[in-house]
Amino acid sequence: MNIVGVDIGGTFTDLVGYVNGELVTSKTSTTPADPTLAIARSLDIARCAPSELDEILHGSTIAINTVLERKGARTALITTEGFRDVYAIGRSNRIEAFNLFFERPRPLVDRALTFEIPERMKADGSVLVPVDERALERTIAAIDAAGCEAVAVCLVHAYANPAHEKLIGAILRRRRPDLFVTLSHEILREYREYERTSTTVLNAFVGPRVDGYLGRLEGYLGGADFTGQVRIMRSNGGVMSLRHAREQPVTMMESGPVAGMIGAGRLASLLGLPRAVGFDMGGTTAKSSLIADGVPAIETGYVIGDRATGQPMQLPVVDIVEIGAGGGSIAWIDAQGGLHVGPQSVGADPGPACYGKGAGLAVVTDADLLLGRINPARYLGGDIQIDPPAARSAMRRAIAEPLGLSMMEAARGIVRIADAAMSLSVRSVSVHRGVDPRDTALIAFGGAGPLHAMSIARELSISQVVVPKLPGAFSAYGMLMASWRQDFVQTLIGRIGELDATQVEAVFAELAEAGREQLRRDRQGAGTADFRFYADLRYAGQEHAISIPVEAPHQLAGDHGDLRIRFDREHARRYAQSAPDETMEIVSLRLVVTAARDDTLAERWLSEPFVAEGDASAGLRDVVFDDPDTPIPTPVLWRPALKPGMCISGPAVIEEANSTTLIHPGDEAVVTDAGHLVVKVAV
Repeated sequence: MNIVGVDIGGTFTDLVGYVNGELVTSKTSTTPADPTLAIARSLDIARCAPSELDEILHGSTIAINTVLERKGARTALITTEGFRDVYAIGRSNRIEAFNLFFERPRPLVDRALTFEIPERMKADGSVLVPVDERALERTIAAIDAAGCEAVAVCLVHAYANPAHEKLIGAILRRRRPDLFVTLSHEILREYREYERTSTTVLNAFVGPRVDGYLGRLEGYLGGADFTGQVRIMRSNGGVMSLRHAREQPVTMMESGPVAGMIGAGRLASLLGLPRAVGFDMGGTTAKSSLIADGVPAIETGYVIGDRATGQPMQLPVVDIVEIGAGGGSIAWIDAQGGLHVGPQSVGADPGPACYGKGAGLAVVTDADLLLGRINPARYLGGDIQIDPPAARSAMRRAIAEPLGLSMMEAARGIVRIADAAMSLSVRSVSVHRGVDPRDTALIAFGGAGPLHAMSIARELSISQVVVPKLPGAFSAYGMLMASWRQDFVQTLIGRIGELDATQVEAVFAELAEAGREQLRRDRQGAGTADFRFYADLRYAGQEHAISIPVEAPHQLAGDHGDLRIRFDREHARRYAQSAPDETMEIVSLRLVVTAARDDTLAERWLSEPFVAEGDASAGLRDVVFDDPDTPIPTPVLWRPALKPGMCISGPAVIEEANSTTLIHPGDEAVVTDAGHLVVKVAV
């Protein structure tokens, strides 16, 4: 079977695949104007003819970047009469209580484009007020006049009965087939009006741009005689069909970063690490995620952007903390003379100053180069020509001279600030989740991850860092291990022990049928599918719930003793207390349907014995670690030539085609039988 995974990042596009029994890789600059061009170029570099491929797995940042840059479609929102301002008001909580300049999330839809329709469903799903179709016609005329490209429809209690949304959607799609129409019940059938509205709007806002991109990708592959399947990476760690991604692009918000965390989870299991933190540093951002027992944490509440001012999304997402600190993050000086790094990035074009494209801005990659940590002759396998004088000029003019520092002091300062910022993201997924980082290992990947991982580990007293094989393209590699996955949810509110058995059985049956229907649409074999139900439970009077596995309806409507024990135990684990005497209630029932991959090529390569080739030694180079005035002569090694069992004592620079690993003085790295680097950090 010939398969490839392609990950489009903000700076680089990576490809990893198995073609004719051999591992193939490539790395090329992303083309923001049309990412399809980067995909075509990466396939050419790897010498992969689309006509020879059986499957292409793909992840992209196009959806999330559309939101962060607010460059989505002109979108209208249709809601129930009297609820026009739900989306704008949001929640009444003030997340940053002591911030005098606190701002609430700014809606992606203007109030002038938010329309009310006379209609009303009750919470039990019965009709209170039917849809006023004449009012709907007037609304469609107003949407036409406003030049909208997309419409989000989110009616009160549509999660309980979507009949009114279906009627409005049918009329919209018949009258305006060119509009990208999103109905809330097609995305999620769950209560919480604000979050449900925000999620629906997000899908509509990014829909035209993502649909256009995926359409171009489909056209390119069709023109190249590709007859296999295209799978798109989902934010929940699974994959979906290209058609599904075009309908629900909101589900691919974090489609690129999560793939690397899936791969990190598999590696953690292979190495017997019960708890680890996946750390991915690319050209634009750095991402961290907590991994327990080989599985990245998944949350159903997610915010795109800043936690206080970002856009809520009520869908399952691998819990990733992402910050604007990557190799291309720009160093800048504020009005008070303070040095900062990021979140702005130079991106793929013009890139760092050392790329020689006249950027004139000092970034983290320039600093690493000047500190001797990057080999200008071997950067990305020599595919990119590095211009050290341009890096020195930018560092001196933009940072060193304004601050009265030497060029090396300025470079060292930039790296220290970036490392401190990235350590906060690792802290957010460990300390802030009740996990001591000293009890975890750091799995570092991404083009720049292994270069900075030891500093971050030392900052947090993490004693072990793992650098996998192929770290620079590890997210693309992780896609090759992702299973097909679809999540379904339906609100079901009631006290456990008092629920109507018939109602519970009906919800179970409806979710199961939805899962089977999606399997049919995506051409997945039902025989390989795994159906798992979860109940969102809480103590009566609580706001938030915990998902607990359930096997059958009788556990909710009948004997629930075992369920009670599970919930109390999980509540105690998360919050260090439980209340076994309190009434327990359910708020939603969830179904997760997965279908395992037919092939295990990626898992096998992750664990198969590594065969070293070539000469490991590549000489000495002066590298700055702590004192910018005292560089240390450091051995440079070529990773593909490092034999299993080999022990490397720091300082050392370990180079490979797609990344560089920096071993600090006092650290010790060992090459595993499978070729992974396990570094013992001198904390």
